[in-house]
Amino acid sequence: MKKVFNINTLLRQKRSKVMWKEADNKLKRTFEFKNFIEAFSFMTRVAIVAEKMNHHPNWSNVYNTVTIELTTHDAGNVVTDNDRKLAEIIDSVA
Repeated sequence: MKKVFNINTLLRQKRSKVMWKEADNKLKRTFEFKNFIEAFSFMTRVAIVAEKMNHHPNWSNVYNTVTIELTTHDAGNVVTDNDRKLAEIIDSVA
């Protein structure tokens, strides 16, 4: 069966690869929202997914900005497939 992608999916994947920066054994990205309520709502969506995955981000929030760092502590604080998977999911709920 042929896999079909829509333009929004392709753009999101492209942005994801560009927006997440890998440095110092972490994936890092900053998200900016319209206001605090939107930023906090985003963090709530991420928290639910992270809890289900048992893979929790390091993050901070100042008003409408959320900064996230992903690393796998159990693997010696390095970036693993779990971090990349969570980054993709975070992009999908942003």
